[in-house]
Amino acid sequence: MNRSSKGRSILYLVISTADGADDDRLKTALGELAAQDPSVSINTQREGTLHNLEGSCESDLKSICDRLRDEYHLAINVSPSKAIFLETVRGQAEAEGKYIRQTGSSGNYGHCKLRIEPSEPGEGYEFINDIRGDVVPNEYINPINQGVQDAMELGILAGFPVVDVKVTLYDGSYHEADSNEMAFKCAASIAFNEAAKKANPVLLEPMMAIEIIEVPERLAAAIRTEIAAHRGRVEREETKGGWSEFKAVVPLSEILASGSRLLAEFPMEFTGYEAVRIDGSSDENGSGVTANKPNRPRPSRRSEMTRPDREDV
Repeated sequence: MNRSSKGRSILYLVISTADGADDDRLKTALGELAAQDPSVSINTQREGTLHNLEGSCESDLKSICDRLRDEYHLAINVSPSKAIFLETVRGQAEAEGKYIRQTGSSGNYGHCKLRIEPSEPGEGYEFINDIRGDVVPNEYINPINQGVQDAMELGILAGFPVVDVKVTLYDGSYHEADSNEMAFKCAASIAFNEAAKKANPVLLEPMMAIEIIEVPERLAAAIRTEIAAHRGRVEREETKGGWSEFKAVVPLSEILASGSRLLAEFPMEFTGYEAVRIDGSSDENGSGVTANKPNRPRPSRRSEMTRPDREDV
């Protein structure tokens, strides 16, 4: 399958060792290979023995697996490749988060109010500190920002990272004795989750533009049926001299499915992320989201607002 995604991680597979005694060797090998090839990255799952190998091209991921076997002599288990899904919001909403706990003589108090809204597609995450006065001391702004980002990593709908949102901290309160960083991180996560649920959250999936050329005209109807069967859409169709050509957009998850190998034979490239509709089809009006992870900006006041570069996955 010939794919180009301009260096973005849009698919992954899971690697583990066939023999648990090789776990440390696998971690070392994956680190070395990822350092040599900037087009792929490694994310180890919490269990510590499963590793997500992420990249922009299926052949690159398979090449890494081959090197693990041939150069490092590792017996590995490899899952089928899967598309990297994301989440975002389409509306604006506000919510407050409170984390108040009393344990013995000490307590925990964190309270903040957040407003969330969508950023422009591809612009990533933006955090704005719009606190007036001293209702939330400056020492708790960074923990609030981190709490938001922790919640974004866990997702809203289906556990996928949230991208392209702007979060404004506009109010809150604290307790002289009981407030601490942990309490404000928890409060921020609570506020973000509550606001996000009310802000029209959507699931996003990577889409591939496919050029289908030199198809006999008599097979054109079958090609259209194949595209539609995999939640794709035809954007251009031309017929000349008994031959047809198509330009179609199809979800990557469908291309990776075993039943869609016909489409996988044609040249394709990543065209952006689109929202998945409730009926399972893709929303052509939701294209253009290209971030893969929440950004890591420094908290800033509105007058010092920054929008840092996105981190690669």
